[in-house]
Amino acid sequence: MDTSRAGRYLARIGAEAPAAPDLAGLTALQHAHLTTVPFENLSIHLGEDIVLTEDALFEKIVTGRRGGFCYELNGLFGALLTALGYRVELLSCRVFGRDGVPGTPFAHLTLRVELDRLYLVDVGFGSFSDAPLRLDLRTPQDDPAGVFTVEESGEFLNVLENGTPGYQIDPRPYALSDFVPHCWWHRTSPDSHFTQSLTCSIRTADGRTTLSGDRLITTAGGERSERTLPAPEIVLAAYESHFGLTFDEVPVLRLG
Repeated sequence: MDTSRAGRYLARIGAEAPAAPDLAGLTALQHAHLTTVPFENLSIHLGEDIVLTEDALFEKIVTGRRGGFCYELNGLFGALLTALGYRVELLSCRVFGRDGVPGTPFAHLTLRVELDRLYLVDVGFGSFSDAPLRLDLRTPQDDPAGVFTVEESGEFLNVLENGTPGYQIDPRPYALSDFVPHCWWHRTSPDSHFTQSLTCSIRTADGRTTLSGDRLITTAGGERSERTLPAPEIVLAAYESHFGLTFDEVPVLRLG
């Protein structure tokens, strides 16, 4: 990513380039990204292709002012951090199911950033930490979004949020192209949870706002509320007002 593109990306998330690639700058960039770029799977239901190249992701997220899911958001954010002087590696993760068992490799893409220590950075898991997490600590780490713990599990690392397993990290670095097969599965398989539901979610100053189909869910100060939006034009207005997304028609489930 060249200087011009990095500048446009920073403008997209309303952030300044850090004077040096340090932890304070990394924390500010992560928080800015989480509060401006939504986690969403709408391309799947709009019949749009998802191409895991820097050029395609830049056009979608920066030029098109859209969001995306983990491969897209963390993939492009990693390129921005690299352009700003950070040492970044892409890591494969298995996501824990409700049974507490980790799923398949490459189900999630997260970032490892090397500063004085190694940090976990993730802007593509939906609800997750606001700030980078230290990968060398085995004690709970307090964050505005919750309490996170990194535990060893053989050669892997398990990341827990408020005591619940989230995902398991493979510490070996990968290229963005390594995630293409699983990305394709997520956007095409009827067994993928992304093809079974509409999701658009963003971190807010005091919680999170999520639009799932016509259900608007907000969490503020620990209080959760949900309401059904009664008409398509109100759904479209919610996409624009809460997430900055404009559509000609309401996204609907493509499968199912």
